[in-house]
Amino acid sequence: MSFPLLTVTAALPALGAVATAAVPAARRTAAKWLALVVSLATLALAITVLVRFDPGGARYQLTESHAWIADFGVRYELGVDGIGVALVALTALLIPFIILAGWHDADPLETGSRRWRPTQGFFALILAVEAMVVLSFEATDVFLFYIFFEAMLIPMYFLIGGFGDRAHEHGEETASTQRSYAAVKFLLYNLVGGLIMLAAVIGLYVVAGNFSLQEIAHARATGSLHMATSTERWLFLGFFFAFAVKAPLWPLHTWLPNAMQESTAPVAVLITAVVDKVGTFAMLRFCLGLFPEASKWATPVILVLALISILYGALLAVGQRDIKRLVAYASISHFGFIIMGIFAMTSQGQSGATLYMVNHGISTAALLLVVGFLISRRGSRLIADYGGVQKVAPVLAGTFLIGGLATLSLPGLAPFVSEFLVLVGTFTRYPAIGIVATLGIVLAALYVLVLYQRTMTGPVKPQVSAMPDLRVRELVVVAPLIVLLIFLGVYPKPVTDIVNPAVKQTMSDVHKKDPKPEVEAAK
Repeated sequence: MSFPLLTVTAALPALGAVATAAVPAARRTAAKWLALVVSLATLALAITVLVRFDPGGARYQLTESHAWIADFGVRYELGVDGIGVALVALTALLIPFIILAGWHDADPLETGSRRWRPTQGFFALILAVEAMVVLSFEATDVFLFYIFFEAMLIPMYFLIGGFGDRAHEHGEETASTQRSYAAVKFLLYNLVGGLIMLAAVIGLYVVAGNFSLQEIAHARATGSLHMATSTERWLFLGFFFAFAVKAPLWPLHTWLPNAMQESTAPVAVLITAVVDKVGTFAMLRFCLGLFPEASKWATPVILVLALISILYGALLAVGQRDIKRLVAYASISHFGFIIMGIFAMTSQGQSGATLYMVNHGISTAALLLVVGFLISRRGSRLIADYGGVQKVAPVLAGTFLIGGLATLSLPGLAPFVSEFLVLVGTFTRYPAIGIVATLGIVLAALYVLVLYQRTMTGPVKPQVSAMPDLRVRELVVVAPLIVLLIFLGVYPKPVTDIVNPAVKQTMSDVHKKDPKPEVEAAK
């Protein structure tokens, strides 16, 4: 029996979460180091998965399959394709930076209510989320995927509601109320989506007789499984609704700004750079893989919703007073681009969407973590409370600028390549949608540059005159992310080589080919 590498990659952070939570209360520093070491070991395993993955080999690799609930056709099946392996690597890469950035976020409160913040619980919950997200990217059994798709909501609920941002202008009592509201809203939105998906999962079992993604896809391809058109469409809608909530897609997005605003910056990164990617990943793996005809049927409506998300998110970002809410609405706009690329049904669009998931994770992490360092110094999330920061903290301002420029997809930084591919892939099949979507780029430049101008330039406000620059720990967090943004902006080939074969398989699932150019190339 071969070594169960995928299982170990997910099990290690799960076991690490238990061990971290069990560390005695008086030894919270030991709990932090334990969580960091476990996350680094998980990263090493993820790199091993990446190295062992052969882009030119079988679609699903490093597979594991064991009987689980045999009476209901449920199996413990894991496997990664190029898209899954890229997102497993992204998740494992970001968690150590999230832990380092949140090193003091769960320390005991010295002011206000003086209540104890369970440090061990904070880092244990982060590792628990990592384990569940990794298993979601690896699962090839629909029921197994559903379990971890829903289970990750519980640790996220406690991270949002129990470890919120300390920077609040209305006092601890109001902050606690708003954190609870944001956590409950996050949970309810995603639970409703999950319950609708559960009905669709049961319906899929009734039709197919099992939950194996590979067996169902093979049965569809060979003609031994036939779904009525109406049945396929209803099942597709059940799956897609849950993924659209998680993604988040307009109009199911409203939980995200509240959750990100009330969370600490590292938890906000965990939400938008890690957890939300499960929604867009699942659209590719399950919506298109299981329901190809229904996916094509729903494409026009989904593209319109994605376009609304792009413009709506960008417009609301322009008018925000709170820095983290601005980044939240910018992320809604970016997820609109990802979903647009997925449902453009072109290889460029889907390659760009997958690359966008990776690049958005890195760029949003870089920007949000620097924002967190900024807020921790001033104690305010309001843009108006800053000014002239670049004169007193030039390194902080410089990293903030690079993160912001990556967010607006400046050429030379990683998100530009993915956004360009999405727009090209959309334009070749849906030119009107592609043209209007470019307005999102213009609006992104507006909200990022205005944010930088209002916080970093101009006269130095008295409240920031003594602001320290980035410390060593903070530089260790930000510098590698900046390097990755530049490297993948100049040379995205390592990622595209991995994801492109999986994209071709997805295009084959939906029986789509790239449209031919209207003008033949000159010979």
